Amino acid sequence: MKASLAMPIIVSVSIFLFAVESKTLDPYKVLGVDRSASQREIQKAFHKLSLQYHPDKNKNKGAQEKFAEINNAYDILSDEEKRKNYDLYGDEKGSSGFDPGNSGQHGGYTYFTSGGPGQSGFTFRPGDWQNMGGQGGSKSFSFSFGGPSSQSSFGFGLDDIFSNFFGGDRGGSHFGGFGGSGRSQYGGAGSTPKSIPPVNSLVYQKEISDKGITWLLLSYKSTSRGMQYYESVIGEVAASLKGALKVGSVNCDTETSFCKELGIHPHRTPRLLVYSYKSSESGTLVEYNNDLDAKNLKSFCQDHLPKFSKRVNLDHFDFASETVGVLPKVMLLSTKRDTPVIWRVLSGLYHKSFVFYDAEVHDVSDPMVRRLGVDALPAIVGWLSNGEKHNLKTGISVKDLESAIQDLSALLDKFEKMNEKAATAKSKKDGTKPDDGKIPLLTPYNFGDICGQETPVCIIGAFRSSKARDNLEHILRMVSQKSLSRRRNVAFGSRDSVSYALLDAAKQQSFLTALDKSGFKSVDQLLVAYKSRKGKFATLQSGLTTEEAEKFISSVLNGDVQFTKIRQKPTLK
Repeated sequence: MKASLAMPIIVSVSIFLFAVESKTLDPYKVLGVDRSASQREIQKAFHKLSLQYHPDKNKNKGAQEKFAEINNAYDILSDEEKRKNYDLYGDEKGSSGFDPGNSGQHGGYTYFTSGGPGQSGFTFRPGDWQNMGGQGGSKSFSFSFGGPSSQSSFGFGLDDIFSNFFGGDRGGSHFGGFGGSGRSQYGGAGSTPKSIPPVNSLVYQKEISDKGITWLLLSYKSTSRGMQYYESVIGEVAASLKGALKVGSVNCDTETSFCKELGIHPHRTPRLLVYSYKSSESGTLVEYNNDLDAKNLKSFCQDHLPKFSKRVNLDHFDFASETVGVLPKVMLLSTKRDTPVIWRVLSGLYHKSFVFYDAEVHDVSDPMVRRLGVDALPAIVGWLSNGEKHNLKTGISVKDLESAIQDLSALLDKFEKMNEKAATAKSKKDGTKPDDGKIPLLTPYNFGDICGQETPVCIIGAFRSSKARDNLEHILRMVSQKSLSRRRNVAFGSRDSVSYALLDAAKQQSFLTALDKSGFKSVDQLLVAYKSRKGKFATLQSGLTTEEAEKFISSVLNGDVQFTKIRQKPTLK
């Protein structure tokens, strides 16, 4: 009974699929773009139409057929080679089925073959359809286009149609013994992202992990469904948040161990993950599980941008205490109810260099705004570590997100250098080390004063993560305030002969490599006792607690630690 019912259905559906493919359609007209349209215009048109006619959202008659036409049109026009072939060999209406490659005519009918050797599909001619080697003997009922290196499909398989007609499992039809391949509702498989940069473990550690900027990551496999649609949505979100968001793709076929380590292996469809700073200073991966459309995804990404800026009320802000400290401070004054995206992005990029504040004000007539000397909004006010105030920029105008972040980054870079010079000048005037009693971060501007020839021993806490920095800063602050036990030695007759500093090893790797060939790359934090005058160093790499650090430094001062000759004089950049 099942077999007799299956054949008429299969034939009917086959005729339907064949009819869709054999129509003569112009891909430019399908997407509603000019022949001179840019790839960005084509991508926007595809995204808009695919959302409008997606079978899951549009139940009108013909929506599924239209969705297939849109996918096929985009497959051609998004590929420069296919587009060129279509422009050269198609007429104004376009070639049948849009296929510039493996198509043919048989008895006045158009037929299509699979995308190339080794790809699953079938050749469809009047009276003839054959399996091309579906895995495990199963038949994949979708049309394939293009050459051996690319493949696209309708976006639905025969099993989906059976499911729509009769309900049941999308994973496969059981009519007549045919098992469908289980197509995703977002299109076919076999493609890789064309416009999303690849990410591997090295890139992840170097550019993503704890770097202060939000990333949107796509994890996929060669069998993942709907790659074109995912890429289109990601492209639109990335364009709208350019400068605030970076994107990358992880191929879990080639980066198996990396995907396993992060727990991001995809299933039948790709997975979207955001490297988020919403709840952690060091950043964590959070998966996006909402509807796949640009609006929702953009909102999700924005929600996970850095939030290192403290929202304050100027009427209750203690300028005397809040604007003096180890790090310089910057405050954004604006009429916005919430912290602006630009300021959130900057707070992530510079959270290790500045303390960020932002405040909502009504206008420049506000007494607190006048007190700060601000004559136009939005405005950025800064305080050096010594409490000295500077109006960095007023009446800020923004052309776009990316250029605004670049301009304001340059402004913060300049202010950071100003702070370093002020701290160095103060130390020379007072005859003390910069930020006396504090633990300064080593830079090219203060290195000579803190760890130069006149300093017998410089204790450097080298870190690669914010967690390691916090730990080392706490340890060195505690140790620097104690009188360590040591034998009397004229070279170390004063506690001031020992200086303490922090080093960002992630940014200043060459400094550590100058000491030792290994560069201590395998450790997240370490203490370095550096003798600039003698060109020697010693390290403490394990057991980094206040107690162990005290023992190490006491041993250094008492001459009980073996020092090693440096490879070359270390410098900072």
